[in-house]
Amino acid sequence: MSAAVSVRRKAADLVARAWVTACAAVAVVPLVWVLFVVVREGGHALVAQGWFSHSMYAVDSAEAGGGAYHAIAGTAILGVLCSLVAVPLGVLTAVYLVEYGQRSRLAAVTTFLVDILAGVPSIVATLFVFVLWVLVIGLPTSAFAAAVALVLLMTPLVVRSTEEMLRVVPDHLREASYALGITKARTIVRVVLPIARPGIATGVMLALARALGESAPLLVLLPYSSAINFDPLQGNMASLPSFMLDQQLISAQAGVDRMWGAALTLIVMIAALIALAALAGARRQKPARQKGK
Repeated sequence: MSAAVSVRRKAADLVARAWVTACAAVAVVPLVWVLFVVVREGGHALVAQGWFSHSMYAVDSAEAGGGAYHAIAGTAILGVLCSLVAVPLGVLTAVYLVEYGQRSRLAAVTTFLVDILAGVPSIVATLFVFVLWVLVIGLPTSAFAAAVALVLLMTPLVVRSTEEMLRVVPDHLREASYALGITKARTIVRVVLPIARPGIATGVMLALARALGESAPLLVLLPYSSAINFDPLQGNMASLPSFMLDQQLISAQAGVDRMWGAALTLIVMIAALIALAALAGARRQKPARQKGK
């Protein structure tokens, strides 16, 4: 009977492993295929001369030439503006929900609003910012206005990822810090946040990836420009999503190649940011482990 039970358990374990592996393959294969197609179609654009050093200003879009420097610079500016607002706001909100807001009515309302904001379509957030920024206040469309809309999309993701990372930190570490007479605020800054920092950084990068890949705020709040503009408060500005949309309208092969090249450039930028965040987290954890030994 024991042998029969053992055989059944092994068979059930084998079936479960096969099923989980098949589900993982179904999820991964389309992603790998998309990445393969983007690399195949846009790889030659990245090695073309002037791709990272020239813009499309005074360049015939139907002819080969030009580059994505203006779009890369615009994407970087939008990313910096979003991060400066969304990261502190999201992290502090998560700290309040986990460390201070237990059984609080304000925490329950905040959680409810964060959940709603996380499910709001990008076009809804864009129209809200457009009405408030352009129609009510009377300010012109700009990169800053587009960044405000992207902040609305990025902040809930930062809150959720940071909240989950803070909950993973063991409670006995907090209790040990309190036992030494350290205040709660100092415990959060010196104990809780450093431990959760690698996961928080990864969540921030994923939220930033979603924000930088949005196109609705750019279509409404930031008209495309083929020239370079470093002023986020006025004037049109390019970004990689708007650059792709602009080149997609061109029937010539040069426009198609630049569209795929811009898509691959955006993927490379996001992958580099996530890799840097993971590397920084690994380097911080390694000295801590060596010190503990």
